Amino acid sequence: MTVVESPVYEPGHGLLKGRTAVITAAAGAGIGGATARRFLEEGARVLIGDAHVRRLKEYEAELAGEFGASSVAALPCDVTDEGQVQALFEAALREHGRLDVVINNAGLGGTSDLVDMSDEQWARVLDVTLNGTFRCTRAALRLMRADGRGGVIVNNASAVGWRAQAGQAHYAAAKAGVMALTRCAAIEAAEYGVRVNAVSPSLAMHPHLVKVTTPELLEELTAREAFGRYAEPWEVANVIVFLASGYSSYMTGEVVSVSSQHA
Repeated sequence: MTVVESPVYEPGHGLLKGRTAVITAAAGAGIGGATARRFLEEGARVLIGDAHVRRLKEYEAELAGEFGASSVAALPCDVTDEGQVQALFEAALREHGRLDVVINNAGLGGTSDLVDMSDEQWARVLDVTLNGTFRCTRAALRLMRADGRGGVIVNNASAVGWRAQAGQAHYAAAKAGVMALTRCAAIEAAEYGVRVNAVSPSLAMHPHLVKVTTPELLEELTAREAFGRYAEPWEVANVIVFLASGYSSYMTGEVVSVSSQHA
């Protein structure tokens, strides 16, 4: 298979100028970190959260050095803890005075056949991936409804929520749940001007994925992609920027596939 190389990284165009965003699971690696950087490049101010405190603080310092300390804040947040979720959103108002965009990126994967899966494995993946998205969406909608200026929420789903894959029953169920949550939340939030959409990547490479996936499976999954390669995290972040911007003003309740997968 011919491998199509990654496209050129596009510079920012001010698509999110003046917006304030909360981004979960954004401690540098993967889609969350790439989204934080893209948002800053597009003129937004960001509050990043992550359960990994050391990496979070390191990434905050890195971004602040590039974009200025007034544009970046960080707060540790485990999305399975309602108190920490509330603290994250309260910090957004405290640091930036308003909340325009929320990116629910936190998720947890793993590989286990259903017949061997424990209750704890199942519950942990669903609590981080689906329940965490619920908690953050609820917190965001409460603030946006009270503020009255509308807003945007973008959830991170997965192509696995549509397509069967062995060893991924917990993750697939959680991501399918994120898709359904997105659609229902969008209907409810429309009356107060909040749009809720999701991205559904197939294979975006990041360090955590390497840790929880065998080289053989990664090779198999990459072979399914029409371009013969995995997506760079920033390629998914570009679509998130689109959904957060005014260019998608008539879209809500949509799950946008970010994929070149053909099977």
